Amino acid sequence: MSKILGWTLRLFPATFRERYAVELAEVLTARARDVRRREGRIAVARMWVFQLSDLARSAVSERQDERREERRVGSNPRRGFDRGGPRKSSFSAALAQEIRYSLRAFRRSPVFTVVVVLTLTIGIGGTTAVFGVVNGVLLRPLPYEDPHELVSIFHTAEGLGPSRVPLSEAMFLTYRDENRSFEAVGIWNPTQVAVTGSAEPERVDAMWVSEEIFAALRVQPVLGRIFPTKEIPEDSAQVMLAHGYWQRRIGGDPDVIGKTLYLEGMAWQVIGVMPADFRFLDYEPSVYLPAYVSPNAGAIRTFDYQGLARLRPGATIEQANHDIARMIPLTAETFAWATPAELDTWRLGPDVTPLKTIVVGDVGTVLWVLLGTFGVVLLIVCANVANLFLVQSESRHREVALRTALGASRARIARQLLTESVLISTAGGIGGLWLGYGGLRLLVYLAPSNLPRLDEIGIEPLVVILAMVIALFAGFTFGLVPLLTGGDRSLSSSLQEGGLGSSAGKPRHRVRTTLAVAQVALATTLLIGAGLMIRSFVALNAVDPGFSNPEEVLTLRLPIPRAEVRNFIDAVPITEQVLSELSEIPGVVSVGATSSITMERRSNTNVLYVEDYPLPAGVDPPSCYYKGVAGEYLSTMGIPLLAGRTITWDDIHSLRPVGLVTENIAREYWGEPSAAVGKRIRHHPDDPWREIIGVVGNVRDLGINEDPPKVAYWAMAVENFAGFELWVRRDMAYVIRSMRPAPATMMPEVREAIRRVKPNLPVANVRTLDKILARSMARTSFTLVMLGIAAVAALLLGTVGIYGVISYIFAQRTREMGVRIALGATFQDVRWLVLRRGAAVACAGVVIGVAAAIGLTRFISALLYGVKAADTTTFAVAAAIVVGISLLASYLPARRAAKVDPVQSLRGE
Repeated sequence: MSKILGWTLRLFPATFRERYAVELAEVLTARARDVRRREGRIAVARMWVFQLSDLARSAVSERQDERREERRVGSNPRRGFDRGGPRKSSFSAALAQEIRYSLRAFRRSPVFTVVVVLTLTIGIGGTTAVFGVVNGVLLRPLPYEDPHELVSIFHTAEGLGPSRVPLSEAMFLTYRDENRSFEAVGIWNPTQVAVTGSAEPERVDAMWVSEEIFAALRVQPVLGRIFPTKEIPEDSAQVMLAHGYWQRRIGGDPDVIGKTLYLEGMAWQVIGVMPADFRFLDYEPSVYLPAYVSPNAGAIRTFDYQGLARLRPGATIEQANHDIARMIPLTAETFAWATPAELDTWRLGPDVTPLKTIVVGDVGTVLWVLLGTFGVVLLIVCANVANLFLVQSESRHREVALRTALGASRARIARQLLTESVLISTAGGIGGLWLGYGGLRLLVYLAPSNLPRLDEIGIEPLVVILAMVIALFAGFTFGLVPLLTGGDRSLSSSLQEGGLGSSAGKPRHRVRTTLAVAQVALATTLLIGAGLMIRSFVALNAVDPGFSNPEEVLTLRLPIPRAEVRNFIDAVPITEQVLSELSEIPGVVSVGATSSITMERRSNTNVLYVEDYPLPAGVDPPSCYYKGVAGEYLSTMGIPLLAGRTITWDDIHSLRPVGLVTENIAREYWGEPSAAVGKRIRHHPDDPWREIIGVVGNVRDLGINEDPPKVAYWAMAVENFAGFELWVRRDMAYVIRSMRPAPATMMPEVREAIRRVKPNLPVANVRTLDKILARSMARTSFTLVMLGIAAVAALLLGTVGIYGVISYIFAQRTREMGVRIALGATFQDVRWLVLRRGAAVACAGVVIGVAAAIGLTRFISALLYGVKAADTTTFAVAAAIVVGISLLASYLPARRAAKVDPVQSLRGE
């Protein structure tokens, strides 16, 4: 019957089909009523007639639109121009027609449309957000002119340790005046200064810079001038302001040049204001101070400054390194800076690095891993959407055949399908951009505090282009699915396949199953990665940081400006008075002070000499951190005292040569902490020996994921120490342990206690100790959260994919299920048949996913702690979770298949 109808349709000319399509549909509808009497063709006739009627009416509507347009512009092609405007092109008219038809198709299948749009929104949104971060941090050039010419100057020094060594003053002078590879060489160093005067005292970030820094960055102030550090005397007090600080502190006063700003109690003259869009690397200093280096001070050996330079046009990094290597011995010779033997011991070498590498740091690994992760999620989304289009294509085969029978060409059919898919994918791309914008804000909020270039992260044109390219590619790909999977279909074959109980061909079943396996495999890989990060996070939380109950400790930094203490030793009684006032606050248990709080990375580094342990020839002394302490610092922090006693105020006032060492030092040299008490150490061969009066527990001062360093604790005031006749720390950090539930709530009382001692002392860096601890785990926490989000999304999408495939396959096999039950199969047999198919898909995906994870998890090995990249437990648990959820997704189709009524399923036979 279907063949006869198809042949009959082809007997009519195209104009006849267009004009009398509705009448033809009514005739065919009446004919279909007769066909319904025949067994096995009821559903086919109804479906065919309804779709033919709909298509016929659409054809009439399209033809009426075309005739209306012809009447509007006339039959003459030039007539439209005569009526005041260009004639609408045939392409735009056809496109508008395809869009109208696509919108009607979306209304006919709203569930499919919404599911596809939401699925694409999730995949494109996540990928867009992460790519926005990668673009802002890693791909965008630094915001300076010719940023590829900017480099940072460091040195390698194998004899001094594995860390990079910055510049000494003598090195800077030599490199500035004797180089052959640089256009400009400058030095800089971050610091903090106290700002006093008419407004509230405050502690602000500052930057010591030489004038060559601004020449290298090619930036000029918007007001005033740059200080000439080559000419001004060392004690000249000139300062430049950042634009934001000028607005906030000075109120944007245009007459600020020449005014006085009090820094550290001294008067500084404002000579310039930097541009609003200028940012110094990844710092936000409020003021810029002149780094004046006298040629007479070039023999100082301390490596105090960071080096920044601009390469000459045509110069390379390799040439710059050779140039630095040439100038290192020249520095020692010119300034008597070091002997040849010392240079051989230090083994100094050049380390010129692109400035962007220094600014970005090691965060690139994390961001590329996250981008790859959400790229995998996008692949799962594409597989899911492909499955949805494959399912929908079963009905589109009959539609394609009917439209072909009505005279539509294959190109016209492809254009219509592409229009629909591109429209729906564009909607998903727009939704993905909005979701990506929100996700980008979330990423910036969750990002580790040391993530560089946060202010440069946003939805930029490159990010928008990527999102829309993904959307359009998906639209073009999925739009061709009905054509690519259907081959050259005739009307009769489409109607025969569309009969009751018919199923799609095996090739399409294989494609859907393959896509489901791919989704499970990708979800398994992501879940394994997230599991490894979870285990790392658990391992980090189980690590003893060396101090206890950090949530009870409030920390702050309280520098004492030079205007308040002309003699350094006067800082000791001020510190003692402040600690005394703080201890009187209700709820305070204990207070103490230190030059560097744990994990703050502000500890001074030096070498350690141990009495009775002479170093062999050619062996360098071990490195050691040292800190100045006062009050009850150790007990307030919860650092245990293992042997001996702590430093007292009597030790500080009398300048006794005593100190404390950590457990790792005591065990390395004397075996037991108690054996170290009474022994002597020092930091320089010319320093006096200092007695060890106590041994304290190790503290993970470099971060929770780093081994505890060797630390020596000294009093805040020490004689003949590290080249200083009197070493006194005026910039002390205070720790306050309180029994209050929220220690930060006592800050008003803390400020009042400080004012009673000195009203002009600026309070800075107010944080709780648990915030400092959390910051040390920020990178792991951030990576864990993002991988967890990606893994959950992938698992949900993979579960939906399995459910859709299994449900659709056995919906197509309804007759088979009915025959099996009619022949004696039990409900359990049918249920197991369906579950077995789901388990096969899940197991195949898990095997592929585990194999992929073995090769891919090595890329996150640098982010792991306490767990191997090929951890067997994590792999097994992740695989079990995926299989379990996959079986659960298969259970609902299995339950539905087991309840098939054989009478109803066989009635169509």
